[in-house]
Amino acid sequence: MQRNTAIQTIAPGPVALGMCNFIDDTAALREFALENNFDGIDWSFSLEDLPETPAAASSWVKSMKTLSPLEIRYHCPFSRVDIGHENPFEQERAAEVFARAIRLIAKAGGGYLTIHVGLGHDTTRTLSWDRTLNTLGKLVRYAEKHNVRLCLENLAWGWTAKPNLFEKLIRLSGALVTFDIGHARACEAVRSQAYACEDFVSTHAERLANAHVYHDELEGSGHVPPESESDINERLDILMEFGCRWWTLEIREEKGLMQTRQIVDRYLEKFYARPSARGESF
Repeated sequence: MQRNTAIQTIAPGPVALGMCNFIDDTAALREFALENNFDGIDWSFSLEDLPETPAAASSWVKSMKTLSPLEIRYHCPFSRVDIGHENPFEQERAAEVFARAIRLIAKAGGGYLTIHVGLGHDTTRTLSWDRTLNTLGKLVRYAEKHNVRLCLENLAWGWTAKPNLFEKLIRLSGALVTFDIGHARACEAVRSQAYACEDFVSTHAERLANAHVYHDELEGSGHVPPESESDINERLDILMEFGCRWWTLEIREEKGLMQTRQIVDRYLEKFYARPSARGESF
């Protein structure tokens, strides 16, 4: 499928730039973010990070408050914790883990949580599509009751790496979208040119809440920062076109993060200088 490179619409408002919680000390993390003019933190949990007791949860919530005035959005990249596992025990365990995360984030006043389907697997044989969809929908509604918006991220492999299946999961569950532009580039559906990157968001642009921004994901190397604007500008155009105004620069080390930041800043400066971005006509 060929991508339409013309910008169709431009949503108002500036882009907010977030960074990952790659610095363990929250005071140092806050200082780094504010000194480098980031707007927020994309806080990733590990399973070990989830507090086990009410006292531990209260302590964690207090630590999140110290990050003010930064906006904190949350991310649960839990490997092999599958809400659609064919084993009922594993499926129920996964659902409760995410429910715990939702309750914890709600206590901290968080508004957004990103989760995954099939993370850490190289096969979907142990997963049930129907269970995945049913549980995802239940978690979306559970999150809504706690004033948290649940977002599903596209991965580089699996059901969410196929735009047609990702669309069904979003539409039928009611989840919002976290669009990972590196995963989109890395997935087979795009590499084979069966789909374009924009196909992950074009059918549900109104549900696009977050973006993860970096160049590519390579096996054994993790997330790769862009070397130049040409590496990512077409995908950033997609974010602008479909109104996404929260971008996490998803590089978890300082040099690559700041390299990505410089390229994104140059892109945004040029974008807002365009006549179309200023509302001018020829």
